[in-house]
Amino acid sequence: MTPGRGRVLRRGTRLACAGRRARPYPTGLAYTTARREPKRILLVEDEPRLRLTLNRRLASEGHLVEHVRDGETGLARASTEAFDLVVLDVMLPDRSGFEVCRELRRRGVETPVIMLSARGQVEDRVVGLRLGADDYLVKPFAMSELLARVEARLRRETPAAPTAAEGYRFGDIDVDFRKAEVLRSGQPVSLSAKEFQLLRYLVRQRGATLSRNELLNEVWGYDVMPSTRTVDVHVAWLRRKLEPTPGRPRYILTRHGLGYKFVG
Repeated sequence: MTPGRGRVLRRGTRLACAGRRARPYPTGLAYTTARREPKRILLVEDEPRLRLTLNRRLASEGHLVEHVRDGETGLARASTEAFDLVVLDVMLPDRSGFEVCRELRRRGVETPVIMLSARGQVEDRVVGLRLGADDYLVKPFAMSELLARVEARLRRETPAAPTAAEGYRFGDIDVDFRKAEVLRSGQPVSLSAKEFQLLRYLVRQRGATLSRNELLNEVWGYDVMPSTRTVDVHVAWLRRKLEPTPGRPRYILTRHGLGYKFVG
């Protein structure tokens, strides 16, 4: 037998490749490649070539990628569908990525967001992060860096029990914030967009007394000027649709001189 090419190994090892230098490894161990659950990613990017490239590379990593090309559509889908991550360009037609991110957080959507932008000044990055982005990557970037940041962000997101960002139940009311649906005793309840946003904010701040001005700012926004009476009217509508006895509310309470408090 030619020296250095023998097949005789000590007990407890195997030959890695016959005819070559043996690289023994312990027997009795299963060596498998872990299979990851595919993650659902929403890509919001208006530049066609970059959108196609990002879509292909993220999909090649085993992710389920859905892409849109404008901020308004991205906001609508991220607000009503369950995604594990949003990759969001800043410079978008009709609504910037900054606006989209701010509105998502205001609506209670907690899906992680990675922003992409050619605006690389410190001030721009700070604005993005303060508006609720989890990461901010400046263009042009290496694809390997983006993929590494995506994987790092997804690793941090571990499965958890449903939160108020996903769904909530009180009494005979079931609220699905991802689908923007409300059921009462299993039957659909029709809410307007503002009624639903008001309910979401009350639930997220449950136990806290909220002034009418705070509710106006958080639900209607700073760029509109309704009166505090608007809040009272929408609270009354919610009570009629959700309370067992609207005249004696159990869940949405009035704090006289202060505002409202949700205790569901």
